[in-house]
Amino acid sequence: MTSARTRARMVARLRAKGIRDERVLAALGSVPRHVFVEEALASRAYEDDALPIGFGQTISHPYVVARMIEVVLENKTPGKALEIGTGCGYQAAVLAHVFPEVYSIERIKGLLERARKNVLALRLANLRLAHGDGYAGLEQAAPFHAIVVAAAAPRIPEALVKQLAAGGRMILPLAASSGEQRLVLIERSARGFTESELDPVRFVPMEAGKA
Repeated sequence: MTSARTRARMVARLRAKGIRDERVLAALGSVPRHVFVEEALASRAYEDDALPIGFGQTISHPYVVARMIEVVLENKTPGKALEIGTGCGYQAAVLAHVFPEVYSIERIKGLLERARKNVLALRLANLRLAHGDGYAGLEQAAPFHAIVVAAAAPRIPEALVKQLAAGGRMILPLAASSGEQRLVLIERSARGFTESELDPVRFVPMEAGKA
């Protein structure tokens, strides 16, 4: 269940669902997802499903990970990326296989420590994990060419918009007052910012502060 062949089957399913960027597909094929879930759930690691990772959080569906990264990458050369919501570290590891420099913020210290252990064996020298408030972003490492937010915010965080490089893209799930969530793409150009609504999704809520 944890072999390269199982990962290849997952990639084939992602391709069949419409993921086209070969850089993204190769990254998902390279990262061992079973390393990032509890041992009891390892047999389900390559299903297209969100799985619990403790602390009331989940590891995202492989399709959603692929879709979000593909959208921020479209027709772009990968630059510096920021992830909000490290979780177990899986999406951060996938990003690190695509982008030359990746930063990831997690507000829950215990979860961040678990993520550090998970990524250690993968020897990702271009990935830096930080304990912090995702709403504040990471000013000291800005600007970012891509920002991927892995929790649903009730509004677009202003600090993150400011940390987006010219020509950069940010993707995040936005939660409406009705409880519905949609992926939203923010693009920064010389003329300002454009906003596009994409797929309906389901993410854990984005909380402020550190825990």
